[in-house]
Amino acid sequence: MRRFESKNDSSNQISLPDLTINYANYTAVYHGKELGLPPKEFELLYFFATHQNQVFTRDQLLDKIWSYDFLGDSRTVDVHVKRLREKMAFDDVWSIKTVWGVGYKFEYSGANV
Repeated sequence: MRRFESKNDSSNQISLPDLTINYANYTAVYHGKELGLPPKEFELLYFFATHQNQVFTRDQLLDKIWSYDFLGDSRTVDVHVKRLREKMAFDDVWSIKTVWGVGYKFEYSGANV
């Protein structure tokens, strides 16, 4: 089963300022505190962080995270993005941005992973 494209890096860990995401044990630590994200929120955050500064439509995200046979509404992505934003409310050098009329991107002004 395909969840999303796997990262080539064998560590499966992403470290950004004030955010560490570890895919191996499904943990995300934000400003020193573990977020305790539900699986789909975690997978969405990990996907965004591994594809920094790239814009994805809702349909692309549904395909990558929920898989092609998902029968729900594309607004599911909006709900999950909203929940992630609420849990990460600090002003950081990275953020999940809305690209109006297109979709979302994980914007990071530092070096790419």
